[in-house]
Amino acid sequence: MHTAARPLPALAAAPAHRSRADEVYEQLKRDVSEFKLVPGDRFTETEISERLGVSRTPVRQALFRLQHEGFVEVLFRSGWRVLPFDFNQFEELYDLRMVLETTAAHRLCEDALKVNPALLDDLVAIWLVSPEQRSSDTVQVAQWDEAFHCALVAAAGNAEMARVHRDVTERIRVIRRLDFTKQPRIDATYEEHAKILKAIQRRRGDQAALLLRSHIQTSQAEVRKITLHQVHMARQAVQGHGDFSARK
Repeated sequence: MHTAARPLPALAAAPAHRSRADEVYEQLKRDVSEFKLVPGDRFTETEISERLGVSRTPVRQALFRLQHEGFVEVLFRSGWRVLPFDFNQFEELYDLRMVLETTAAHRLCEDALKVNPALLDDLVAIWLVSPEQRSSDTVQVAQWDEAFHCALVAAAGNAEMARVHRDVTERIRVIRRLDFTKQPRIDATYEEHAKILKAIQRRRGDQAALLLRSHIQTSQAEVRKITLHQVHMARQAVQGHGDFSARK
């Protein structure tokens, strides 16, 4: 199994100090993205506080934050519910992602002074490898894929573009991970990423942008095929003995 020579940078810097509510928020968001909580699951603040070993106050603060972001909703006198996926919103986020990444591809090829070459070197070490060196670990490849796209935008040197792109990436992560459940999609990702990097290395901006657009559109098409059944199957695949099971 292939491993990178250098780890890719974190997608977002962690704050210097995290409150208990921040920790609960991050854990619950992971539960959603890892399918331990799926659309339709119901739970109470008491269940969460007992599972995480915290009081109800930080749990409530975290849940209101997740409610504002569209992940959960409060139910009158009956706790909370994970909201169904909004596929129209996912479509719009993919469109925005495409604009940001194709713009970054042009900048990487046209404005060498602003490019961060170290980020591109890290990507080459992962994606421009022989087939026998490729990873078949679906979780790892999904993480590397996410980091690949974030690093391309970050390498272009526009901090605001990178910030917006990280936000889009975080919001589509829960659905995007289902795009890496089959080996053919992993193989295709390696091939497509390699072509994108080679085009950038040769400073062919139009070609790199065209390849990125096609790559993202393919992923977007796969997302359209995702059903709620697949989401529930994904949870069963990752759910361990001690994981929290929400009440229906």
